[in-house]
Amino acid sequence: MFCMAIFLWNTEIATFISIIAGVLATGAFHEDGFADVCDGFGGGWTKQKILDIMKDSRIGAFGGIGLVCLLLLKYLALSSLMAYSNEGVYFVFAVFIVYHSLARLTAVSIVFYNEYAREDADSKAKPIAQDYSWREVIGALIFGIAPLLFFLLSGYFYVLLLILLAVVISFFSSRYFKKWLGGYTGDCLGATEQIAEVLFILALIAVWKFS
Repeated sequence: MFCMAIFLWNTEIATFISIIAGVLATGAFHEDGFADVCDGFGGGWTKQKILDIMKDSRIGAFGGIGLVCLLLLKYLALSSLMAYSNEGVYFVFAVFIVYHSLARLTAVSIVFYNEYAREDADSKAKPIAQDYSWREVIGALIFGIAPLLFFLLSGYFYVLLLILLAVVISFFSSRYFKKWLGGYTGDCLGATEQIAEVLFILALIAVWKFS
């Protein structure tokens, strides 16, 4: 969406439209999880209280403020990223594919080495937690990392740092969720995905700024 909008408007407007398009494409699935995690961990001090708050469909102060800060930071980061990039529309398109796919892999990877925190059978994420196999693991790795090949073949080997960053985000996120909940929930995965997106963009800005 950014690559189409940039032909008609400036970078800021195209960036904002791309964020809206991403939210609409996923039904705000990940953003909703991020807001729920902000509410749960901001207002709860026990496992059950955190889980109860996250399951509430209403959004609280922590969730609202967190979501506004997240979207604002993502907008500013993407706008800055485009300002540092002078490689053309195809390069920008590849950047969007990479940070989205790798962020989703970062979130999904938590499922592969952690336990599900909720005990209720009607939870949306429980089937994923119970029924995945090695095929899903390999598929997630391929679709998450394959887009990086565009940069590697173009000589941008610094993108390999994003894989290291993804491992770090996955490790510390799962460690934090395990400490408080004994595992993860679907909301935790959504929050991890959103945090990973922003951190990947910020990492690329830092690399391009000093390269």
